[in-house]
Amino acid sequence: MRMRAAWLLLLALLVGGCAEKGGPDTTGAPAKSADAAPIESQPLKYLKGRNIKPQPTRPLNIRARCAQRDAVGTTRRLDLFVKEGTVQTFDAQVTMKEHGRCSFALQEFEQIEKMPQALLRHRQETQCTVRMWEQGSNVTIAFNGCPKSCEGDAFSYLWPLIVEGKSGRC
Repeated sequence: MRMRAAWLLLLALLVGGCAEKGGPDTTGAPAKSADAAPIESQPLKYLKGRNIKPQPTRPLNIRARCAQRDAVGTTRRLDLFVKEGTVQTFDAQVTMKEHGRCSFALQEFEQIEKMPQALLRHRQETQCTVRMWEQGSNVTIAFNGCPKSCEGDAFSYLWPLIVEGKSGRC
């Protein structure tokens, strides 16, 4: 009998220790502390004191004809002319050593947007798009969903092309 009473007392103490005073909060509002200050948005420490402005939205204008080979053996060849957001010439070939080659030509694409980015969609492979946009003083040309424009698994290794806006160099 004493053992049973001791177990019941121990169980009552455990249950009593877990109980909350006042019952559950059913309002859904966050709990407030008496000494809690309101949270204010703070700029990131790396952006503090910097005058960063958004990129202006304007039609893309670029002329580039370049060829480049990097240290790992990737060869890029680009012929591009965009005037007031309209792509007039576009021929890009990227050959990746041991992975294959990707080729893109304007004849295979139709332009579906001029602003805020020049956007080309492949005529047969509708998920394949090429986007062109200004990024600072450079122009970026990115390829999305275009594995059929490449040999083998080359598309998995294809990075966007970066062109200097003023000189047209790759």
